Amino acid sequence: MKPTRRELLKGFGALGLLGALGAHAKGARPIPWRNWSGAQSCLPMARLAPASEEQLADALRKAAAGVRPVGSGHSFSALVPTDGAVLSLANLHGMIGHDAQALTSEWWAGTPISQMGAPLKRAGLALPNMADIDYQTLGGAIATSTHGTGPRFGSYSDQVTGLRLLTANGDVIDCDAERHPYVFDAARCSLGALGVVTRVRMKNRKAFRLHRREWVQRYEELLEDMPRLLREHDHFEMNVLLHSDMAVAMAMDETDDPRTIPKEPGGDVDKVALLQRVHLEWRNSPRGYARVLNFLVKHAVSFPEVIDDSYKVFANVRDVRFNEMEYEVPAEAGPACLREILKKIRDEKIDTFFPIEYRYVRRDDAMLSMFQGRDTCAISVHQYYRMDHHNVFAQVEPIFWKYEGRPHWGKLHSLNARLLAPLYPRWKEFLAVREALDPGGKFLNAHLRSVLGVG
Repeated sequence: MKPTRRELLKGFGALGLLGALGAHAKGARPIPWRNWSGAQSCLPMARLAPASEEQLADALRKAAAGVRPVGSGHSFSALVPTDGAVLSLANLHGMIGHDAQALTSEWWAGTPISQMGAPLKRAGLALPNMADIDYQTLGGAIATSTHGTGPRFGSYSDQVTGLRLLTANGDVIDCDAERHPYVFDAARCSLGALGVVTRVRMKNRKAFRLHRREWVQRYEELLEDMPRLLREHDHFEMNVLLHSDMAVAMAMDETDDPRTIPKEPGGDVDKVALLQRVHLEWRNSPRGYARVLNFLVKHAVSFPEVIDDSYKVFANVRDVRFNEMEYEVPAEAGPACLREILKKIRDEKIDTFFPIEYRYVRRDDAMLSMFQGRDTCAISVHQYYRMDHHNVFAQVEPIFWKYEGRPHWGKLHSLNARLLAPLYPRWKEFLAVREALDPGGKFLNAHLRSVLGVG
């Protein structure tokens, strides 16, 4: 059987990572690290890929400052770049065990989320919710509170019921709501600043199927109808098409329908290419731009329904690279914030064409989770990776601040500790845990020193 495009993309990524690690292990000169979009890079002095927790503990005891855990490199912010050591858990992956009665499973933190669905299905289990992209490792996803959509569902961090953390001196801390609960509340969204998470226990539910529908509609109509859409659908989101008045809406709902309508293979290349062509030809003619785009999305793009196992429906192949800024604003502020962003892009004729993603996420209680203490609307602004993103994000970001937005830790933003601290009621508690676990700052880089305010 021929491998799918998705399998090839993942395979090439894994080979590249392991090849780089192996080359450095043989004494070759340092190899640059780059994230998925290419916007973040560094030349680390060492690349570590321990094969066991014992090897990891020994490496941490010997390491100098600047150790940064790395997953799949799918964060856009500067969480990883370091002059010290990039530490991969690629050798610590897979399911450790599961409890079908308790509806839980335990995983190595280096497991790509794309490799969790099938083993869970064989155990009769599933993750309650998943993000739009499943390339991230589990450890990376919970470190940044990566999330999907649905006002009754929290982020990956909210699905964690226990974890194991290795500290700067190699000590092991097993924590959950009863054992070291203070560390647990911090480590569920830690930015990799507390230590290295090696094992994660996740809450699951019984395996289920999803019915996914997509349609094109005016975004103002969708915003007006949002209370009903959120009430009637398990998972809802929309992608607003810039320079037009249309959006692609998507609803996913649990179903007992035995039919299987698999998702079509492939990714976003054709759709993004279409948006790019329209942008290049019509960006200087706003009226023509809107008319052409409205016509094309109604008549030239199809959105077939899908009914399949949940893990096959939640995630999509994103094979066109981009850079991203995302802020989480209070749920009730979502529509007003989105409207103001769209007006800014339209009035200033900002050079961008990627859709804006609009989702809802339930509150949680992890100290540094973007969803701590409040139900949230997540608004994501993207820029094609070959186009400059700085101007776009610089013009849009102050709008998020106006609505008390919290930046997604894995996405680009410009805030430092002085501006971030007032947004998080438990900010000082997190800093106290970090200082207790890593007083020497072994896991800090320049970006973390700025966002956490550590000198």
